[in-house]
Amino acid sequence: MASKNEQEFTQVGRNVQVNGDITGKTDLRIAGKVYGNVTIDGELILEKLAIIDGDVKCGAAILAGVIKGNVDCKTKLILQDNAKIIGNVKADQLVINEGAVFQGSCDMNEMPASKKEK
Repeated sequence: MASKNEQEFTQVGRNVQVNGDITGKTDLRIAGKVYGNVTIDGELILEKLAIIDGDVKCGAAILAGVIKGNVDCKTKLILQDNAKIIGNVKADQLVINEGAVFQGSCDMNEMPASKKEK
């Protein structure tokens, strides 16, 4: 497996609109609009003016844009102050900064005992 420095990174630019699903094993930064589901193994970064209209599955996420759909995050999900999620969330850890909007339910997995002790 590639180290973090060698891992691929994909970007959807601010003036780009994707109509369809995005899948991959990379980290992904979205600054534009995606009308479809996003499924990636890596980290998702959703910029302030970005929109995803579909479900999201990812390793981790830092969100500042809008998601209209469910979010399933394997590890940590961070909602920045401009973020908005309209849908249900599943994550091991959820951080909601002041100003973020979350309309839905949340399912958090309990941390294994080995991680709690650290």
